[in-house]
Amino acid sequence: MTYDQSAALMTDISFRGRVKVACLKFADSIVNELPSVAAHNTRFKWAQGCMMNPDNTAQQVQPPTVMDAAVQQDGANITDLALQGSVEAVVNKML
Repeated sequence: MTYDQSAALMTDISFRGRVKVACLKFADSIVNELPSVAAHNTRFKWAQGCMMNPDNTAQQVQPPTVMDAAVQQDGANITDLALQGSVEAVVNKML
């Protein structure tokens, strides 16, 4: 993607909705993970924050997700499964 295309996708409302769903799905899996998982407390706090304010979380996660290699390759046409992987990778980097 070009810089202009990336910048546009970083503020695209439809794409943000997809990122929000991926964040909530990841948050749910974190809430259900064992407390022995590495950095669980930090991950759990993020998951709670996501569940309480998913719009804000999606807004924060969207720009770095756009920069993920899979999103850069496919843009808004990225599959839901690939987007889920991109979002989870980005969130793990953020934590």
